[in-house]
Amino acid sequence: MLTFEQKIAIMAEFPELTRKDVSLGRVNFHYEDSKYEKKTVVHHLHPNGNGFIYAARIPGLETDEKGFINIRSHSDQELRELLRAAIDSLAVRNESEPPPIGKKTKLAGPWINADGQQLVLSHEDNLWYLFDGPNLEMAFETTAEARAYLQEEGFSPA
Repeated sequence: MLTFEQKIAIMAEFPELTRKDVSLGRVNFHYEDSKYEKKTVVHHLHPNGNGFIYAARIPGLETDEKGFINIRSHSDQELRELLRAAIDSLAVRNESEPPPIGKKTKLAGPWINADGQQLVLSHEDNLWYLFDGPNLEMAFETTAEARAYLQEEGFSPA
């Protein structure tokens, strides 16, 4: 996993991004020339290495409900490619394109197994919570972790 300083250095390689220091030592990077209302490309890069990149307009990537993808464990090459794709996705406006929708809804909600047991997955505060009725069963940091766990346990979306 790249350190905070390594991620900052990679983001600084993109002259079109503007660094914005925010609370708790976190850093955002904005693309001021965005053709869309969205200007934040990197959201809440934290000194612990966690952070998010806006990817709602990049085909084939699963994002949260706000259109972000977690970059905690991306390699330097993956991070550069994702940043380039994120900037490029905001650089040209396609008026016929519908607004982006995060893909969270495919994951969030009830999941059922072959025995009829139902669990509910919800996304809050950048974590995925799995509930069995009112009881919290597990929490996950990423959609991949949540999906893998549910599928391994024999659950599928209701």
